[in-house]
Amino acid sequence: MMHIHFIAIGGAAMHNLAIALHSKGYKVTGSDDEIFDPSKSRLKKHGLLPDEYGWFPEKINADIDVIILGMHARKDNPELLKAQELNLKVYSYPEYLYEQCKGKKRVVIGGSHGKTTITSMIMHVLKTLDFDFDYMVGAQVEGFETMVKLSHSAPIAIFEGDEYLSSPIDLRPKFHWYKPHVALLTGVAWDHINVFPTWPMYVEQFKIFADSIQENGSLVWYTKDPELNKICTKLPESIKSLPYDTLEHTIKDGETQVCINDKNYELNIFGEHNLQNLNGARLVCGQLGISEDQFFNAIASFAGAAKRLQTLKKNRETAIYLDFAHSPSKLKATTEAVKKQFPNRKLIACMELHTFSSLNKDFLPQYENTMKFADRALVFFNPEVIKHKQLDDITKEEVQKAFASDNVEVYTDTELMQAEIKKIDWQNKNLLFMSSGNFSGINFNAFAEELID
Repeated sequence: MMHIHFIAIGGAAMHNLAIALHSKGYKVTGSDDEIFDPSKSRLKKHGLLPDEYGWFPEKINADIDVIILGMHARKDNPELLKAQELNLKVYSYPEYLYEQCKGKKRVVIGGSHGKTTITSMIMHVLKTLDFDFDYMVGAQVEGFETMVKLSHSAPIAIFEGDEYLSSPIDLRPKFHWYKPHVALLTGVAWDHINVFPTWPMYVEQFKIFADSIQENGSLVWYTKDPELNKICTKLPESIKSLPYDTLEHTIKDGETQVCINDKNYELNIFGEHNLQNLNGARLVCGQLGISEDQFFNAIASFAGAAKRLQTLKKNRETAIYLDFAHSPSKLKATTEAVKKQFPNRKLIACMELHTFSSLNKDFLPQYENTMKFADRALVFFNPEVIKHKQLDDITKEEVQKAFASDNVEVYTDTELMQAEIKKIDWQNKNLLFMSSGNFSGINFNAFAEELID
């Protein structure tokens, strides 16, 4: 039995890969200096939770076949140094995913935004149609126990293609590893400024990804993105180019509907951004032999991935949503989508500056007018997070100026912001939370229940 050891097993992606390999029949061990839920509970359920936290180089020996190194570890990690001393093979997370799936037809969804949603859509359709497939997605998807599945039998592998670094010792973007047969790119909007400090450097990663598509493969891409137009109109003749735009749709009483081949399909999702995602997913599924009728019958029941315009609570007068949006382009698109879906309701949109890029003083001007579709926009940041990320301090006034919109209110105290939200009469109003964090401790489900119970 192959023995695979994870250094930093507690990460969101790492613990899911560990469970997937355990389920496939491998011997899996791992270590970490701290593990939180849901990783902790999931690892414990499968008997993979380390007996004690910390790094134990004495447990690294020649009997281990594979080491998988997570981003949470450092280059001087004691277990990593011992593995290198013993000349053990050390893989990054994406490298080992490729190793497991290099004999399969690989579908990779990339782009600065929307990739989790599109990957989830494709997974939902394939599962509904009883396809056998492996996958890796960056959020929990309804109907799937884990975010990673690997098997011996599946002929297809669906990967969300992240452009962030592979590991502390492998500084290539993750999606450069996957070498897709079918690829999709949603668009290019500057992110990860700590890794790609210039716009040209960031854009170059997507060109490299497009160049990695296998011969006679296909690339689905959003036609209105200027950078993708430069990249995708210069593909080799052997690569099929499949541009897409927003799917035509109608909105009635807060419900979105599409008409395909004279047949109406009601959707659980909404917003132009999601209708773009849906159209891209449709073209990818077409490359897998799925007809349009099959696709729309299956996608009609898709409710979305966790924190991707997720409905927390709603009644006749109010809807409360949670979205992962934090980049400027996604912030603007998500706010606009909710406002257009309910044009007769006031929209209170709350956004947290939480990522390295969003809290960077040089990056802040990218947020200009991104919240203009909200009737009230509450922007929160925690100065302690800035200190933890070792960034220069920013002030409420600088954030206010960067957003450049009169509807923006800036908070640095989560209790004060929550108190302000609780004062609001929620009749004929919607609330939208947007963050990759939790506004320094908000339990979103409980808070939503309290507001409109």
